Amino acid sequence: MIYLAFFICLLYGFLVLYLSKGIDRLKDLENEQHKSETSFSILVPFRNEELNLPELLESIIALDYPTAQYELILINDASSDASVSIVDQFKTKHPTLNVALINNNELSGSPKKDAIHKAIGLASYDWIITTDADCVVPETWLRAFDSMITQQSPKMIVAPVSYLPKSGFLHKFQLLDFLSLQGITMGSFGMKDKKFGHPFLCNGANLCYTKESFKAVDGFTGNQHIPSGDDVFLLEKMFKKFPEDIQFIKSKEAIVLTSSKDSIKGLVQQRVRWAAKTTAYDSMYTKLVGALVFATSLILVILFILGGLGVLPWLHVGFIFLLKFHIDFVLLYKTSQFFEQQEVMKSYFFSSLLHPFYTVLIVIFSLKKSYNWKGRNY
Repeated sequence: MIYLAFFICLLYGFLVLYLSKGIDRLKDLENEQHKSETSFSILVPFRNEELNLPELLESIIALDYPTAQYELILINDASSDASVSIVDQFKTKHPTLNVALINNNELSGSPKKDAIHKAIGLASYDWIITTDADCVVPETWLRAFDSMITQQSPKMIVAPVSYLPKSGFLHKFQLLDFLSLQGITMGSFGMKDKKFGHPFLCNGANLCYTKESFKAVDGFTGNQHIPSGDDVFLLEKMFKKFPEDIQFIKSKEAIVLTSSKDSIKGLVQQRVRWAAKTTAYDSMYTKLVGALVFATSLILVILFILGGLGVLPWLHVGFIFLLKFHIDFVLLYKTSQFFEQQEVMKSYFFSSLLHPFYTVLIVIFSLKKSYNWKGRNY
């Protein structure tokens, strides 16, 4: 058993260190001072977000970008709270801002994809940006995208997302987990020109692409039956058709912040939703990476159990744990540096003890358990 565990951890270590190198290879965006050249359509699907919409809307109005060069399209997905009233009040308060409020048409098994698809059909500009109602965007957001588009002429831009700082171990655990996903995302883009390079993660809370390229890959066709995945499935299709034109924007000025969950139940529901779509990925590379990450967590859980039963010496268990601990630390610390959230690393040791059990349970739940998203059961 210990030899199998060591072998799996070696493979895992190669993967994580390879991705860590990718973070270093990813070039920082050069923020050139120039006249804004790009116009954007910002799409925000929402459902019962009365608590979050005000902060998002205030961050939108604070954007340091000509208001004539962007529009905001908010798509109401059958909200039953005061969300629509909040948007109406915002429109009245800011009449010079181009804001449209439309209602979603639920046509498939994924209301969010339906909302985005409808909004793209109504968008005035070719460059589409999606974000979520529980996010806050920086004032430099559109300027960073404009610089990236001007410099590199991509067709899709994957952008960084992190959690708003909150106190408490649950929030710090989530932040570390989320930073690991962001580190993997950045690392995979940094190595995408290599033999084993393949970007496979992104986040719809900060995603930018052209309307033309969306239509070229036939949008969400083929995965409308999956409730979520308006981001990763689109990335797969885009990368398959335009492998050289999909970029990650490594810029602090483009970081969008969102909120972690306030309860364990909320966290589990969210992560189960994320995990449930992985079996539908087209990319075998992505599936193998996911399988290796799961196998590493599973073997650690088994080792902890065997150590507790006295079947294996704790020295052997501790060796494998510390091997993974130091490997993950490299990726997480580099990622936390980029997001300027190194303070969360103080919670890393205890989080790393819990994380293998958490990962295994989430995967098991995603295979056997339904989940609730925005008041709907899937």
